[in-house]
Amino acid sequence: MKKVFFLLLLAVVGSTQAQERYTEKNKGKFFLFWGGNRGYYTNSDITFRGDDYQFTINDVEAVDRPKGWHIDYINPLRMTIPQTNFRLGYYVGDNWTISAGVDHMKYVMVQDQTVKINGRVNAGTAHDGVYNNVDKVLTEDFLTFEHTDGLNYVLVEGARVDDISSLFGIRNTDKIQINLTEGLGFGVLYPKTNTKILNRERYDEFHVAGVGMNAKAGLHVALFKHLMLVGELRGGYINMYDVRTTMSKSDRAHHDFFFFETMLALGWIFRL
Repeated sequence: MKKVFFLLLLAVVGSTQAQERYTEKNKGKFFLFWGGNRGYYTNSDITFRGDDYQFTINDVEAVDRPKGWHIDYINPLRMTIPQTNFRLGYYVGDNWTISAGVDHMKYVMVQDQTVKINGRVNAGTAHDGVYNNVDKVLTEDFLTFEHTDGLNYVLVEGARVDDISSLFGIRNTDKIQINLTEGLGFGVLYPKTNTKILNRERYDEFHVAGVGMNAKAGLHVALFKHLMLVGELRGGYINMYDVRTTMSKSDRAHHDFFFFETMLALGWIFRL
């Protein structure tokens, strides 16, 4: 009798395990995704300093530089041209993830805008003078300023993930599962800044230039257990306190601003 009971118990347990869906338990899974973004930035005050100049331009407008739908997003030799996102993450619990990656955004100062300027220039150029809150047109022979190779936000994020499939009447989450995610992140800014100030040779190298922090929310849609469609909104604060501008080590810039980012990506969920 005991033997029969034991066999029945094994059958029940085996049946339960067989019915457990892949998407019911997440702890121990890995995920990665690759996609694109659009970036939006608040106006900022930018200070430039060197041996023969120091000035601040106020309320400077900047935009991103989107590529649109393009083969460059998957061309290994041209992946830095569009605005891209990469993540590799791990489920530390069924509802909690930690991830690391890079948001390759682009920040471009709007050329020929008129701003207020304060400071001095004594560099033997047509722009020499003392400026006291006067209007200045940002012409190319005076200043170009962009993080287009790019505004690289290297970050770590922690997030919560909750299955909300039942809200949409979805029963078999191994076919389609809709997850709500929200989280916080922080990281460093590692741009290659393309700046030409007073027609001097630009500093064309990657450089740790500042720090950032962010909050995010979004939807992760899992298809057939493993394929993942990712849509996220991310907002935060960036402080670039040490931007290299020319080949001279004394030529630097600093500014801080808030950013907002929209992201769409394609990913994969798996266990090792």
